[in-house]
Amino acid sequence: MTIKRRQFMQAAGLGLASTAVAAPAIAQSAPEVKWRLTSSFPKSLDTIYGAAEVFAKSVAEATDNKFQIQVFAAGEIVPGLQALDAVQNGTVECCHTAPYYYVGKDPTFAFGTAVPFGLNSRQLNAWFYHGGGMEVLNEFFGKFNTIAFPAGNTGTQMGGWFRKEIKTVADLNGLKMRIGGLAGQVLQKLGSVPQQIAGGDIYPALEKGTIDAAEWVGPYDDEKLGFNKVAPFYYYPGWWEGGAALHVMINTAKYRELPKAYQAIVQSAAGLANVDMQAKYDARNPGAIKRLVQGGAQLRPFSPEIMEACFKAANELYTEISAKNPEFKKIHDVYMAYRGDQYLWQQIADFTYDSFMIRQRARG
Repeated sequence: MTIKRRQFMQAAGLGLASTAVAAPAIAQSAPEVKWRLTSSFPKSLDTIYGAAEVFAKSVAEATDNKFQIQVFAAGEIVPGLQALDAVQNGTVECCHTAPYYYVGKDPTFAFGTAVPFGLNSRQLNAWFYHGGGMEVLNEFFGKFNTIAFPAGNTGTQMGGWFRKEIKTVADLNGLKMRIGGLAGQVLQKLGSVPQQIAGGDIYPALEKGTIDAAEWVGPYDDEKLGFNKVAPFYYYPGWWEGGAALHVMINTAKYRELPKAYQAIVQSAAGLANVDMQAKYDARNPGAIKRLVQGGAQLRPFSPEIMEACFKAANELYTEISAKNPEFKKIHDVYMAYRGDQYLWQQIADFTYDSFMIRQRARG
């Protein structure tokens, strides 16, 4: 064998050796991972529960089923309102929930979902993705051993189902209402008695008269839950949820264990769930509202008097919380400044266009 031929064979051998070493390295970068996700919602609510399934399916498909996330409905592992606790203590790796369910831990959680008279869904996504929203929220969530990514939005919600008409601010006094987040504290200032009840438990409470009113999401979900059968008056808008965001909340240590590629896939899958959920609601709510009205539901707008009183009470509440909670104040001040700029813009284009088109529809 000539020297050149010997050198070639040695080089080829080294190349083969390199290939043999590289294979395990590639396998290690795409490991088999199995997680559990607990939802805060029952399977019957296919749109809001379904967002977790969209997320898990997207992760699996993007990793050729090497990263699998099994989705559990509320109550199968822990009750819906304990989803964050299960992630925080490591019972499960992640959950799909509304952060404002946990305002009892800290009112700052509300900014992860919705605050009364806050941003609508488009504005909220702008804040999350391009206004520094997720950075400040994840700094806060990190104190609870979690990192979160937006994974769904309902759009502007309805104001809920009432057993009797609510015509004046005085009618709110003594009203027992199922309502989440900070909105309950706003209504409490006006004499109402807020109740935080998981989605699957609302109907029996309303039917038995344990509560006088209940808000959930909007026509499609509310029809499935049958609220129109036990409370005829359907009010709007849900001023406490101009755009209610859901998140995939992940145990921080478990997220950091993932390869960078898997972390990127998790974020992309959450983004898909975020868009898909609202698209489904927007597609399904028109038919549902027609059916509800045809079935006897009586649509009612909250009066300007009630809206103004609630807006005033909300601002008072924010001032009170900010005075004793620096974390809340930090995010509140940024959030509300962002809201001002967003409505400055939306009143020019979207509002003018939508108002014109709504008038055209009314004219037939």
